[in-house]
Amino acid sequence: MKKEKVKSDFYEVVIVGAGLSGIGAAYHLKETCSHLKFTILEARASVGGTWDLFKYPGLRSDSDMYTFGYAFHPWKNPKAIADGPSILKYINETADIFNIREHIQFNKKVISSSWSSSTKKWTIEVECSTTHEKKIVQTNFLFMCSGYYNYENGYEPEFPNFEAFKGIKIHPQKWDTNLDYKNKNVIIIGSGATAITLLPELAKKAKEVTMLQRSPTYIMNLPSEDVVANFLKKILPAKLAHKISRWKNILFSIGFYRASRKWPKTVKNFLKKNIKKQLGGKYEDQHFNPKYKPWDQRLCLVPDNDLFKTLKDKKAKIVTDTIRSFTTDGITLNSGEHLPADIIITATGLKVQLFGGMKITVDGTPIDINTTHAYKGVMLSEIPNFALAIGYTNASWTLKCDLNCQFIAKVLNHMKQNNYSVCTPKFDPKKLRSERLLDFDAGYILRASNVLPKQGSKTPWKVHQNYIKDLFSLKYSRVTDKYLEYQ
Repeated sequence: MKKEKVKSDFYEVVIVGAGLSGIGAAYHLKETCSHLKFTILEARASVGGTWDLFKYPGLRSDSDMYTFGYAFHPWKNPKAIADGPSILKYINETADIFNIREHIQFNKKVISSSWSSSTKKWTIEVECSTTHEKKIVQTNFLFMCSGYYNYENGYEPEFPNFEAFKGIKIHPQKWDTNLDYKNKNVIIIGSGATAITLLPELAKKAKEVTMLQRSPTYIMNLPSEDVVANFLKKILPAKLAHKISRWKNILFSIGFYRASRKWPKTVKNFLKKNIKKQLGGKYEDQHFNPKYKPWDQRLCLVPDNDLFKTLKDKKAKIVTDTIRSFTTDGITLNSGEHLPADIIITATGLKVQLFGGMKITVDGTPIDINTTHAYKGVMLSEIPNFALAIGYTNASWTLKCDLNCQFIAKVLNHMKQNNYSVCTPKFDPKKLRSERLLDFDAGYILRASNVLPKQGSKTPWKVHQNYIKDLFSLKYSRVTDKYLEYQ
């Protein structure tokens, strides 16, 4: 029987993902590498990535929009800590203003990518998300902007007797927008940004909301509007005001992070003192006294005291304890207390999944990403013509992604100018040690230790969590060194 021939399309660059980083990557290609034909393959039916996927009440950024937004498209909304729908609108607006949408192929999920040294091309297997028909796309250069987590399912621990609960169980990643929580007892399991966002929003309608945490998280209160930025917008041209506000927030973020690492006790006391001030007599230390140091895990932002204002109300509370067992109508804790519930929300985090689960082979050999090393946090050792956009853990995601995109645009131009067809980072294990990729103890990172690539012991294999260092390493550096091999 004759094998059916699969149609093949060719692009010089393929971007995977039309979320925040994918749209940013497309802008830089159009701006800097206009000679290159590119496309964006997006598994979903719309632009936005994370901001299109998540629908839970109160969804918002936990970074200010002057750094979380694009440097090339100033954020105009007066709210610096923005809600999800506003961010999604902003990403769509960016795609339209810069004519990026015309390059996007929607409902195209990348299944696998295979590099051939003989053809010097990637062969990408793509499946239509609606019809399940498959096609082949070929490219010289593959740029992964698909994020770092599993879009299909969030992370849920194995809870004792979880199936006993007869009420509604839901993970925020799979939120049902028709869920009626009015006058219901709601338990949110978790203490991270999602739980802290959900509590004040659900408490507006629910009978009682309980945030059940195993251990507390560091929380910092900030105004949702940046007073300085809004003032600068009134007296300066929009682009200049945005640039100054952006740098103000970048420098504050770097300074606060460094202070947290150098003087952890001082910063911890500062954060706790602020919470005590907001809660007054409602403050209970066990709920706000993390066992780890500031920025060992990501610090959570609370805009306009919304969490603390809600906790003063009798309709919401925090319980710090561990789960003994689920019951038909709630949760029994190891302290013996029983928490009644009609709805239980498992805000327990994400499942790390690189490249949307795409399988990668180089010359027929499957690649285990865990054995590769990150070159400047943007390319991977021994994988030719391949890049990824991954953001910071201690600052705005977009800051690092933007620098990654600028660096790759320079690499592509260098290849064009010198008639190179292949660029491969080469890690030397004889001269460099392998190290854990991130000095970060968030649960989703620790669970992914066997999935993430490594970093090296020296530059350019060190993955910095510092925008200033990366600015010089990526934007203002040359794209030639002894570890980057061009052919």
